[in-house]
Amino acid sequence: MFKGSYVALVTPMFDDGRVDYEGLQTLVQFHIAQGTHGLVSVGTTGESATLPFEEHIEVVKKTVEFAQGKIPVIAGSGGNSTDEAVFLSEQMADTGIQGFLSVVPYYNKPQQRGIAAHFKVIADATDLPVLLYNVPGRTVADMLPETVAELSEHKNIVGLKDATGDISRLLKTKAMVNDDFVFLSGDDGTSCDFLCQGGHGVISVTANVMPNAMANMCEAAARGDFDAAKAYDATMQAMHHAMFIEPNPVMPKWALYKMGLMKSPFLRLPLVLPELESQNQLELVMRNSGVLV
Repeated sequence: MFKGSYVALVTPMFDDGRVDYEGLQTLVQFHIAQGTHGLVSVGTTGESATLPFEEHIEVVKKTVEFAQGKIPVIAGSGGNSTDEAVFLSEQMADTGIQGFLSVVPYYNKPQQRGIAAHFKVIADATDLPVLLYNVPGRTVADMLPETVAELSEHKNIVGLKDATGDISRLLKTKAMVNDDFVFLSGDDGTSCDFLCQGGHGVISVTANVMPNAMANMCEAAARGDFDAAKAYDATMQAMHHAMFIEPNPVMPKWALYKMGLMKSPFLRLPLVLPELESQNQLELVMRNSGVLV
C-alpha cells in the first residue's frame, strides 16, 4: 500500500494563526490532480509540534474528507511521550486514514530498548499499519537497523521512513527484515538513489511544490527505469536544496504562497517567515524549475 510519492503535506494557516481548511482542500485537490500517490497529514512538515491535539485530529479528519478516497492518507501520530502518541493514535483510528507515521521520540534521547518499547506500545494500541520514522537530525536519538529489525516482527509495524540520507543504512536494514517491509525515503536529496537501491517510495517535502515530477520519479524507479528516474530527479535537485535553506516547513509554505496555492505563508511560532535572501533564492529556483512563471 505505502509505495510511491507521499507528500509531507503542509498545514495552511491564516495570518492570525487559524488553520485554513479551504486552503487545505485546495492543496489536497492539487495533489490528486498532479498524481501524488498519498498524503501524510500533520507530520513535521504539517507543524505537528505546534498543533494541539484537537486541531491535529481535525486537520487529519479534514484531509481524509477532502481526499474523498482518491488517494490514501497517513496521519502523523508521533510524540516524545508514549502515552500522548498512543492517545493520538486512538483518537485518529476511525478517521478513515490508512495508517500512522510515528517518529522516534525527540528530546528525551531514549536508549534503543526504550525506542523499541515505545513503538511496541503504540503498535499494540491500534489495528492500523504503523510506519516508523527515523530522523536523527531532528530527534537526536537514532534508531539503529537492529532496532528496526526487532520492531518489524510486530504485525502492525509495516515499514520505515528513513531520513538519515545514508543509503548504506537502507541496504543494511533491508537485509535484516522480511521482503514485505516497506522502506520510504525521508531525505529528498538522496531519494532517487534510495529508490534505485530498493526503496519503495518517498515521503517528500519537495513534493509539496513539484508533485508531478516526484510521482514520475517514483513510478520510473518502480518499473526499473532508473535512467528516467534520475532524469526526473535532476529536475528537482535544486528544489531539494531550496526546501531546506531554512528549517522545514518555512520554505515549502513560502513556495506554495508564491504559487497562489495558499492565501498566507504563516507559520506558528517559534518558526517565522524566511529571510528576504532566502525568499529570493527560493524564487529563483522556482522560476528556473518552471514552478513559478
